[in-house]
Amino acid sequence: MKIATAVVKKAGYETGKSIVDDVTFEVHEGEQIGVIGPNGAGKSTSIKAMIGLLKAKEGAIYWEDGHSRYAYVPEQPIYYKELTFYEHITVACSSFELDEKKTRESAERYIEQFEMSEVKHHYVESFSKGMQQKAMIIIALTIRPNLYIFDEPFIGLDPRATRVLLEILQEERQRGAGVIMSTHVLDTAERVCDRFILIHKGSVLAHGDLTVIQETANLPEATLFDCFDALTRTNPHDA
Repeated sequence: MKIATAVVKKAGYETGKSIVDDVTFEVHEGEQIGVIGPNGAGKSTSIKAMIGLLKAKEGAIYWEDGHSRYAYVPEQPIYYKELTFYEHITVACSSFELDEKKTRESAERYIEQFEMSEVKHHYVESFSKGMQQKAMIIIALTIRPNLYIFDEPFIGLDPRATRVLLEILQEERQRGAGVIMSTHVLDTAERVCDRFILIHKGSVLAHGDLTVIQETANLPEATLFDCFDALTRTNPHDA
């Protein structure tokens, strides 16, 4: 069943200067979509436009049921300096009016899995980059959204934390949640994503599962990395 349709007609950081043009795709229950592309291709801009973080944009997420919720984890963690890690969790969950007992149980489970128990009452600004990333992920997981949106979630995560995240997301997908994941870690994306949106120069260059991407790149049985390289290197718009 479809959860939502993500639509970006135009998006940029200044009025009249578009970086992204016509990036549109659907997300279904239990589906994980990898948004890939070179640096500066428009991946983060597309995501920010979809969720309303850009003023100069024509785009949105259109929910199939009209009222679903999402959790967004940006590449650069954003926090309130005056709140501890656990207070951030409490504020986020209060915003969605979630059951307090269930929220605490979920939060404690994820805190333990990501090995953050000793710092849960510390201020987040004292954390390392990796710890801040884990804290953002834990907050997102605790609110149990219909759709997760990650922008480079693996940056700063150690191998164990990466594995924990992927295992939990698999559980969430079985629950019916969808995942949009922008990432440069193509070997991991190839292993865990169902479909890929390859964005290049602000538009969709290829879209589909690995077989479709291979066909588009004319590289049967090639890796996602090799297809990515071939498509972005030989794109006629680069000439």
